[in-house]
Amino acid sequence: MKSRIQPPKHVFGPVPSRRLGRSLGVDLVPFKTCTYDCIYCQLGRTTCHTVQRKEWAPMDGVLDELERQLETKPDYITLSGSGEPTLYSRLDELIDAIHRLTDIPVAVLTNGSLLWQPEVRRQLQAADLVLPSLDAPDPARFAFVNRPHPEITFERLISGLEVFRQEFSGQYWLEVMLLGGYTALRIPVQQMAERIRRIRPEKVQLNTAVRPPAEEYALQVSPERLKSLARLFKPPAEVIADFRIHRVPREAQSSTKTLLDLLRRRPCTVQDVARGLSMKPAEAIKLLAILEDQGNIRTSRHGPSVFYRSSSSDKPRPRSSFPNRAGMDSQPQNRKGIIS
Repeated sequence: MKSRIQPPKHVFGPVPSRRLGRSLGVDLVPFKTCTYDCIYCQLGRTTCHTVQRKEWAPMDGVLDELERQLETKPDYITLSGSGEPTLYSRLDELIDAIHRLTDIPVAVLTNGSLLWQPEVRRQLQAADLVLPSLDAPDPARFAFVNRPHPEITFERLISGLEVFRQEFSGQYWLEVMLLGGYTALRIPVQQMAERIRRIRPEKVQLNTAVRPPAEEYALQVSPERLKSLARLFKPPAEVIADFRIHRVPREAQSSTKTLLDLLRRRPCTVQDVARGLSMKPAEAIKLLAILEDQGNIRTSRHGPSVFYRSSSSDKPRPRSSFPNRAGMDSQPQNRKGIIS
């Protein structure tokens, strides 16, 4: 009897990325293990809120999986996935090993929260591209939007972003997630633009909550508003929020029927879909987003969780009933914890 090849545990894709083309993802930490608990996260609330750095995944196993996937010829190998990759303690060894395997560039998608630590900055030096984020202009909005681990202060975040730029010789792109009513206002954006001027990234890229967020009050910003706010940066920022309607990639079409059959029978979270179809959460999110844009599925919320269900199983609610679809840029009604 032939032995079955086990599905990858840590490597997924390639998945299409507006910024990185065909990106082969490498997931280095367990699902929702993160230094933040962002209100806009499309993966839901953080379940392991930590700053502990360790070898969360065996490096040899990660490299074995990655080597088998190199034949897919991605544009980038991206250390990202379903948690914060800089929590991986052997990051420098892993990046060096990847460079010995292939000449495909290595990108690191990080929230930037640990760049104040010299060891983290040192380990990232071998990367070809680092993409950290800055979502708030001040400590109060930072605490509200990103909900960081207590050891991570706004001052440490900003200091880390600035010092890493001085030390890092590779490409450095900064992502800014804007939310209606909290940060997508002229004065906060101007304040962020001033801070980013001192950080000096090669690119500034604006995003918003285009997928169901961890919290209902994380409101999407309209494309027109994003374009207007992009002009406050010098040079103007690039809008990367993906409002387009997608088509299912050919390599994912075999999973589509299975997924729709599953959702006709019962509602599922992203984790349910990933486990049921033996795929990484990032892959599941991409496929669910496409099917939702096409009207084949819809979302509903039960407590902190977002559930996906087939549109054919019952009458879907109109899109306008979802707060993050509203495209609102005005100040919402005040409620506990919301910044005026």
